[in-house]
Amino acid sequence: MKNSTLTMNRRTMMAGALALPLVSVLKYPAYAAEFTLKYANGQDPTHPVNTRAKEAFDRIREATSGKVDIKLYPAAQLGSDTDLLAQVRSGAIDFFNLSSLVLATFVPLSGITSLGFAFKNYDQVWQAMDGDLGTHIREMIAKTPIFAMPKIWDNGFRQISSSTKEIKTPDDLKGFKLRVPPAPALTSLFKALAAAPSPINFNELYSALQTKVVEGQENPLAIIATARLYEVQKSISLTNHVWDGYWVLGNKNAFARLPKDVQDIIISEFDRSALDQRIDIARLSESLKTDLKAKGINLIDVQQDDFRTVLGSTSFYADWKQKYGDDAWKSLEKVSGPLIK
Repeated sequence: MKNSTLTMNRRTMMAGALALPLVSVLKYPAYAAEFTLKYANGQDPTHPVNTRAKEAFDRIREATSGKVDIKLYPAAQLGSDTDLLAQVRSGAIDFFNLSSLVLATFVPLSGITSLGFAFKNYDQVWQAMDGDLGTHIREMIAKTPIFAMPKIWDNGFRQISSSTKEIKTPDDLKGFKLRVPPAPALTSLFKALAAAPSPINFNELYSALQTKVVEGQENPLAIIATARLYEVQKSISLTNHVWDGYWVLGNKNAFARLPKDVQDIIISEFDRSALDQRIDIARLSESLKTDLKAKGINLIDVQQDDFRTVLGSTSFYADWKQKYGDDAWKSLEKVSGPLIK
């Protein structure tokens, strides 16, 4: 009797299982994505560059009926920026967003977007980057094994902070001990302004400020806030001295293997998220001003034209024009106005 009951229970269980919808029985979807792609970067998962990227991935998955699944690897999970640049070049990862300042180590023209005091505001930035200058830079990137999406994402304007004197004019920078990242464009800029720039890796920055190895540093407000640099600084000068963006880069060979309609969807959705992320960063920069004031930081407005005039009296712009070439420089000055007097 027991065996008969056990057999009946098994049959009942099997019949019940077969009656359930297939999706509730299977642990994984019945149909796997046809294309599984990797997207990596060094930013925190909560950074707007990642929250907006994930929205793009969802829209791409929906628009392709699940055919394309893009997986995010944020916060340097797959390596440093240098490592990830090598991986997207080799095809080990499919997509990677990288600061234009860092990309300049591989594609020198990328650094022109971070030329000191070239852009006065976001209107000029987007006019240049969505126009001739952005096109020219992407053409240079495309001469390598990688390519860039049409719309560049925003990393914000950089500002100068200090623990000693307030930086209000170019004269205040003379001899000022300032940390900069290992980026030739920034070292060159502050040397031209008679400051004393010191390249220091970011993971050593807080300690360097705390122990007064340097008096100040320069970064977008979002970095100053999230890295708690305001704890060891007294003032922030809103210099907007350099703008930096994130290029979304892809491996050309891997992308070429995707169907054309899938390529078009990916480009369209990445560019849509780029526009959303630009708004996020602009809003965040404004809200952070209020937050930093509440933490006791003195925010100082400066006359940006004064700094540009001083730079124009040196060979700074002429030297970089020679490096970047006449065509790129013409595209830049079409938006920025004449930089060389």
